[in-house]
Amino acid sequence: MPTDLPSGGPSPNERSLREPGTMQLDPAGDGVALDETPRLIASNKVEGTAVYDREAQHLGSVYNFMVDKVSGQVAYAVLSFGGFLGFGEHYHPVPWKALTYDLRLGGYVIDIDADTLAGAPRHGPDEDPFNDPSYGGRLDDYYGGRAPTI
Repeated sequence: MPTDLPSGGPSPNERSLREPGTMQLDPAGDGVALDETPRLIASNKVEGTAVYDREAQHLGSVYNFMVDKVSGQVAYAVLSFGGFLGFGEHYHPVPWKALTYDLRLGGYVIDIDADTLAGAPRHGPDEDPFNDPSYGGRLDDYYGGRAPTI
């Protein structure tokens, strides 16, 4: 379910490319709808968005997210942490519903403390743990049932 954001205009980091609420297409693109509407956001705008802890300390960023094919709902955000120029980076899938968008920060706040996140299931750039049917269950077990079953 999309999140209702309070009105008040775009954040200082956003620029308006079209009249808000329209589905105007990008004239330079191949018929792709621009950025976002009041209730929807393009996946490429979510990827790379900063993630903060409850104290507004930057933790990492959204690398991608995993969508449940049957329900159509976002199940996990895969967060990227660490590394430099792609080396040493690691990824932590977290339940999507553990993230809240903060207009002031211009990023997501995760309601999971740093120690819990540090011990969470993670993988490297060349691994695809979601190919293992039991991986979603392990994530669900670790986060105490916050994650939807896939």
